[in-house]
Amino acid sequence: MNSLHIKKTIPLFSVLIIGFSFIALKSNAQVVYENPTNPVYKYLSRQAQKGNIEFNDLIQPVSRKQIASLLTSLQDSSAKLSTTEQKELAFYLQEFSEFSTNVKDTTTFFKKDPAGRWRFLSVTKDDFLLRGDPALTFETFQGKNKSMARVGTGLTFWGHAGKHISFQFYFQDITDRGKGIDSTRIFTPETGIIRTANINPNAKTVNYSDFRGNITYAWENGAISFGKDQMLWGYGQGGRLVLSDKSPAYPNIRIDYQPLKWLRFNYIHAWLNSALVDSARSYDKGNPHFGNNREIYIPKFLASHTLSFIPVKGLDLSVGESVVYSDNLDVGYLIPVMFFKAYDQYQSRYKLSTGANSQFFFSVSSRNHLPKTHLYGSLFIDEIRTGAIFNASKSRNQIGYSVGASVTDVLVPYLTLGGEYSRINPYAYNNLIPAQTYTNQSYLMGDWIGQNADRVTAWVNYTPIPRMVASFQFTAIRKGQEGNLYDQYFAEPQPKFLSEGPVETQKQYLLEVNYQLLNKLYVKTSFMHQDGVIRPALQTSAVPNEFKFGVSYGF
Repeated sequence: MNSLHIKKTIPLFSVLIIGFSFIALKSNAQVVYENPTNPVYKYLSRQAQKGNIEFNDLIQPVSRKQIASLLTSLQDSSAKLSTTEQKELAFYLQEFSEFSTNVKDTTTFFKKDPAGRWRFLSVTKDDFLLRGDPALTFETFQGKNKSMARVGTGLTFWGHAGKHISFQFYFQDITDRGKGIDSTRIFTPETGIIRTANINPNAKTVNYSDFRGNITYAWENGAISFGKDQMLWGYGQGGRLVLSDKSPAYPNIRIDYQPLKWLRFNYIHAWLNSALVDSARSYDKGNPHFGNNREIYIPKFLASHTLSFIPVKGLDLSVGESVVYSDNLDVGYLIPVMFFKAYDQYQSRYKLSTGANSQFFFSVSSRNHLPKTHLYGSLFIDEIRTGAIFNASKSRNQIGYSVGASVTDVLVPYLTLGGEYSRINPYAYNNLIPAQTYTNQSYLMGDWIGQNADRVTAWVNYTPIPRMVASFQFTAIRKGQEGNLYDQYFAEPQPKFLSEGPVETQKQYLLEVNYQLLNKLYVKTSFMHQDGVIRPALQTSAVPNEFKFGVSYGF
C-alpha cells in the first residue's frame, strides 16, 4: 500500500468510527441470527398469515431481537390466540427472553436461566450476556438396502458484548455410518457436505462438519455482520429459487438497514469456493507426500442486494440483483449500492469472456389480504431478451419462477393447506465460465432441482397439541437433461423446456411428525415413499420406502 493510499484510507476509517460512535450514543441494539430451522419461524409466519403481526422474513435468518419483539406484541394481544397458540407463545417467550427488562445478573451451569429455560451455560452481567448449549444429533434411516445412523456432537453459544456487538458460534462434527449413505447429496433438498476425506462415494462411513459463526455490530435500525452462514431469500415449501440452504454455509459480510417502516435494504458479499483448481497458481510443493502440488482453487465471490417495499400491512414487494464473479476480489462489488450489471459491463468492456455472471430477481408476498391466506411468488432472471420474450425463434428466457399459496385454520384451528409450483428453464444457473456458475462447493445456491426442471408440491400441516406438527407432503418432479454450452449461447430457437433428452420423473409421499419436547430438544419421525429416481447414478441412497427417526438438541 503506498503512502497516498494510506492518507486517503485513514480519514475514511475516522469517518466510520465517528459515525458508529454517534450511533452508539443514540440507541441500544444487539443482533444474533436465529437458525431458520427453528419452528418459531413457522409459528410467526402463521401469525402474520392471520394478520396478527407483520413478519419480515423474505431474507433469513432473522435476528432474535426481531423474533422477541414479535412475540411480545403477540403477548399484548393474546386474546386473539387460541389456547394452543397461547401455550406455544409462552414457550417461545421463555426461549427468547434475553431482551426482558427483568433479567438479573446471574451465572449458572446446568441449571435454568432467569426465564426458566434449562441451559448448559447462562451468564448475564451488566451489558454482557452469554448462552451456551451442546449441539447433539442422533438419527437413524432405514429402508430397502439402507440402514444408516447419523451421530453429531458439538457446541453452540451466542451472546452480547456491550450494547451493540453480538457474537454467535455453532459447530458439529457429524458421522454417517451404515449402508446406503448418500455422500454426494446432489439431487436432494438436504444441504450439501464437504467430506473430511476424498473417499469412495459408496463408503460405509462418511465424516463431515457444520460450522456457522458471526460477529455483528447493530444500531437502532440496522446491522453489519461478518461471519460464515447461509442466507435464504424468498419463500418456498419445496425449495427457493434465489438463495437456499442447499449450498454449505459460506463466509460473508451482511448489511441490513431499514430507514423507513415501509422500506428495507439488504446487502451481502460472500466468499464462495469454486471447487476448481487454478493450475496457473498451483505449484510444486517440493515433496511427493499427498501429491506433488500445492493446489489452489480459483477464487469465487457473490454480491447481492435487495430493496423491499411494504406499501400496506401484509404486502411485501422486493427486487434484487446479484453477481457471481471470479479470479480476484473486486472492490466495486463491495459497494452496497453499486449497480452490479452496469459495473460488470464497465469492467469487462462488454466481453462475455472477461465479464461476470449477473442475475435479477423479484418477489411478491401477500398475507391476510385473503383471510388467513399467504400468496407468494418469485421470479429469477439469469438471462432474458426483453425485446423478444414472446418470439419463439429469438427469445432467451433463461429464467425460473415459483408461485404458491397456503391457507390456515381450515375447518379446524391449526390445520394448514398449501400448494406450490416451481419451474426452472434450461440453462438457468449456468455460465460459460465454470468458475462463475451459480454454485458454491459445486452445490447450487438456488433451487436444488436445477435447470430444465419443474416441481409440484402440496402439503397439509396440523398441530394437535402445542409444539407438535404432523404433516403430509406430496412432491412431483420432472427433469430434462442439461444442455450444452453451445446451445445455451448460440442456438436459435433456444431448446424448449424439458426438450433436452429423456425426461425423468420422481414422486414422493412424505408423512412426518415433529415435536419440540423442550426448548431446542426435537424429536422427529417420518416415513417416505418414492416412485421413480431422478439422476439414479448419483442417488446411491434412494430407496422406495424410508423410515427416519431422530433426536437433536441445541440448534
